[in-house]
Amino acid sequence: MDDQYVCGVHAVLAALKTNAEHVEEIWVSDTRGDRRIASVLDAARAARVKVHKSPRAALDRLADGVRHQGVVARLRATPVQKERDLESFLARLPPMPLLLVLDGVQDPHNLGACLRSADAAGVHAVIVPREHSAPLSAVARRAASGAAETVPVFQVVNLARTLRELKQAGLWLAGASQEADTDVFYADLRRPLVLVLGGEGKGLRRLTQEECDMLVRIPMAGTVESLNVSVAAGVCLFEAVRQRSAG
Repeated sequence: MDDQYVCGVHAVLAALKTNAEHVEEIWVSDTRGDRRIASVLDAARAARVKVHKSPRAALDRLADGVRHQGVVARLRATPVQKERDLESFLARLPPMPLLLVLDGVQDPHNLGACLRSADAAGVHAVIVPREHSAPLSAVARRAASGAAETVPVFQVVNLARTLRELKQAGLWLAGASQEADTDVFYADLRRPLVLVLGGEGKGLRRLTQEECDMLVRIPMAGTVESLNVSVAAGVCLFEAVRQRSAG
């Protein structure tokens, strides 16, 4: 499916409210007239975006297997940020920024869920490698529930080089690894911080681990060895939020 399509009420509303100039047109179900659809129509009207009333079969074709809830939008441009703009973005960050790096998350549902947690935790940006990473597709955007339109996502060619640039900009890199000696709840996360998480199954790559200033782990009390990457991202991000709020 074209990465420029957004499906679902939450994702389309978020696109209309935060990037209305990029929304080219919207299709809504011709059989739904409830309050949620009305909110989409109102937002589209306010943004002067063209709306088509369409039968479900047409929406199914547009969504290409993605659950659309009777709403599909087409964007003019992808919200992925250009790597060349990262340096100037870093220069504009507040004194205590919080960033998230995802090293090889290939499931679009996991990418979207990580973006959702990042938005909720107030993350300033998410950074992903160009290779071996899920695209910011309609599936990822739907899982993000609108966060794909609010959290800047930078796609970089060389992740190890980018991590070094982050450290040069004064940020501290904390990588999540179950092999670490320090529990995330005892690590000091009250600093300009980048949380780095690895992909499904393999975790952080060796080169990525070597660039981190410290490694932390989530203590596991049961029989499973690790958490889903999106769950782990939420745990680590909100531990950082808790420490910063308390401090």
